[in-house]
Amino acid sequence: MFKAYTMQKISIIVPTYNERENITLLIEKLAGVLKGCEYEIIVVDDNSPDGTAEAAEALSKTLPVKVLRRPGKLGLTSAIYDGVKLATGEYIVVMDADLQHPPELVPKLVEKLAECDIVVASRYVEGGGVENWSFTRRVISLGAVYASRILIPECRRVKDPVSGFFAARRSTLLGWRPLAPMGYKALVEILAVTKPRRLCEVGFVFRGREKGTSKLGSRQVFSYAKLLLLLGFRRLVLIAIIFLILIVLISVFYP
Repeated sequence: MFKAYTMQKISIIVPTYNERENITLLIEKLAGVLKGCEYEIIVVDDNSPDGTAEAAEALSKTLPVKVLRRPGKLGLTSAIYDGVKLATGEYIVVMDADLQHPPELVPKLVEKLAECDIVVASRYVEGGGVENWSFTRRVISLGAVYASRILIPECRRVKDPVSGFFAARRSTLLGWRPLAPMGYKALVEILAVTKPRRLCEVGFVFRGREKGTSKLGSRQVFSYAKLLLLLGFRRLVLIAIIFLILIVLISVFYP
């Protein structure tokens, strides 16, 4: 149940590709937790061949669901951006369609927006965690977190800057334009570009996928590395210059 101060319109953005098995249940669960609120669910579908868009559109007859059909796989970050442009709510929530992001957490994220510009659903704070992850998956996730915190100063302000589950004020996101539209870690971009003044985190347990297949692969890993290089280029150049200056000073004073 939402408190009075959260009675802003809420826009839930759900990027999808081949999530027909999950999208109906997700929308129904969201409708349950958002009952009594003004809200919209925006499904941004990248031409899923399994009929994800059709399943979501069928629910739009009875629920406030919008479906944006895109011509192909254009990237998760650009899907989120297109959803933001279509959103009419002041409070925006971004989440996956595979039910690994619990819909029950949405009210808590939205309520925290009363005091924050961006609220991150975090696996790495109190109350957070992951289910059924292999050792390799854990290493990849933590590596992605630490790489972003090393290269992007804004990412050091949260424990889980690579989370795909977050809420933000619409006014905060208006200053964001995707630097890597085909990327998969939109939050890293958003933090780096918008530099929000007030950041909060809420712990959640990242659930194991029950239906469908994971989208994580080598393409996503390389895309993320490219994003970090793009965002951290100036910092890398500065580090290189400092390193060269130190080498010169050492060679001069300690020949």
